[in-house]
Amino acid sequence: MNRRFKNFAIPGLRYVLGVVVLLEAVRFVLSRSTVHQLARIGLPQWIGPVLGGSEAVAALLFLAPAVKRVGAYALLFIFAVAVVIHLLHGELDVGALLVYAMAVIVCLTEGDRKN
Repeated sequence: MNRRFKNFAIPGLRYVLGVVVLLEAVRFVLSRSTVHQLARIGLPQWIGPVLGGSEAVAALLFLAPAVKRVGAYALLFIFAVAVVIHLLHGELDVGALLVYAMAVIVCLTEGDRKN
């Protein structure tokens, strides 16, 4: 693989993933449909802002080089909670969350590479 692409791939993935997750979290928190969706499945209204807000903070930490590992582990935890909530309520469409989680794991390995 071209060395330039190799040096760009994982940091590029981290930045794109961080921005996408941040934007999705903000949209989740600000969306009126979130309140209706949470009420439909029987969850309290405060769950949306807490999950979305913590996801936004974790995404910002993931984007900041000095604390990207903290943000990565926080995102993994939040994604796991979201997957469990979806599955417990019969919503099996968690593929995007699993892809996001795997991308975070790949980004965590960035410093572990020797070449």
